[in-house]
Amino acid sequence: MKQWYFDLADFKAKPGFEFQFVGGKDDKSYLHLCKITEVIPQKRLQYSWRYDGYEGLSFVTFELFAEGNKTRLILTHEGLETFPATNKDFAKENFAEGWNTIIGILLPQFVESTNIKSGKTE
Repeated sequence: MKQWYFDLADFKAKPGFEFQFVGGKDDKSYLHLCKITEVIPQKRLQYSWRYDGYEGLSFVTFELFAEGNKTRLILTHEGLETFPATNKDFAKENFAEGWNTIIGILLPQFVESTNIKSGKTE
């Protein structure tokens, strides 16, 4: 994730590991505070997601499923309704747009640019 996700100073897929990143839209940035809550190697990764200084707590889950010689990724982001409804940046459609970019564009570009398909990661 450190190679294709947000600008992470460090990342370890270990329960309890905390990481953070700054992200936002237009002229407003938010400090995202995350903590790994579940790891099942090569199957499932879940972490909490909240914003520094704002109410709300959500959970992001990445799940991998083998399908022949391919892998299906299912991403779920639950708890968006706990963020302040008065802040338009926390609208569900903004999350959908962001995840579509990350999962639909950035992750595939990373996979294509590495030897990850053949099991050779660097």
